[in-house]
Amino acid sequence: MPDTLLFAPPQSRAHRTPHGHPERRERFEAVLRELDASGLRARLSLVKSGLADRELLRLCHGDSYIALAEREIRSGRRFLSTGDTHISPASLDAALAAVGAVCKAVDSVVEGSARQAFCALRPPGHHARPDHGMGFCVFNNIAIGARHAVANHGLERVLVADWDVHHGNGTQDIFYEDPSVIFFSTHQSPWYPGTGMESETGEGAGRGTTINCPFPAHSGREQVLGALRRRLLPVMESFRPDLVMISAGFDSRIGDPLGRFRLSDDDFSEMTSLLQEVADQHAQGRVVSVLEGGYSLEGLAAGVNSHVRTLLA
Repeated sequence: MPDTLLFAPPQSRAHRTPHGHPERRERFEAVLRELDASGLRARLSLVKSGLADRELLRLCHGDSYIALAEREIRSGRRFLSTGDTHISPASLDAALAAVGAVCKAVDSVVEGSARQAFCALRPPGHHARPDHGMGFCVFNNIAIGARHAVANHGLERVLVADWDVHHGNGTQDIFYEDPSVIFFSTHQSPWYPGTGMESETGEGAGRGTTINCPFPAHSGREQVLGALRRRLLPVMESFRPDLVMISAGFDSRIGDPLGRFRLSDDDFSEMTSLLQEVADQHAQGRVVSVLEGGYSLEGLAAGVNSHVRTLLA
């Protein structure tokens, strides 16, 4: 059984944004080029996946928003009317392929084809709300994957840990009243999208299953790794997730143009190890990591390299 799978849907290349836009296809190319150059890609099993169908999208998004996104992309609009997400004619297939890749990754690790998977894809997803695409995101890739694990594989508990520099407001919204998913986030605050206060902890049956750790600009290892150790690990002893999912955003790395955190490649390695330990203790080692942000091509490539190298260790 391969230890770690790679999902890299080729449709990610075709999602076009304007010249100079930070979320560009060169990000996808930089990640794959680094995995090749470092020799890591040869140690990963590349898996093909298809486009998500409407039933998968409905796990987290309303029919009205799904129809709006389809209509606006097919009409040739340059950006979604719901928020700051640029689109092009091929963006719908890219977004559906991103969701399809994450759900196939979940299938693979839950069914035992592999222990772990890394999904290199775009557009990212963690800002996409149930009825609102925004923040470069169309559909919420990781949230749909987590719901798919519960709804279609019968898992009872999923951890979604998000270390992107921006708060994953869409993921939080989707699971805010859902006790089956713990959403844990470290992020810069104040910063886009202006959500993720520590007081936001969930509602109803989901009260206490949202854990936000906002930190000021220039925060780094002490704050982010400290939050994982002090805030997340104790909760995992009682929650005991069946699957660990990571919103792996590398805009929290030092030098990123859209963030002011100071995490290093070694820090990403250590965070990965901590989450692997949670998976080993409670989830049969099952980890699905999903690429989110990271807008310095060099920094993104280096961060992913450190993350994947640790997954393979």
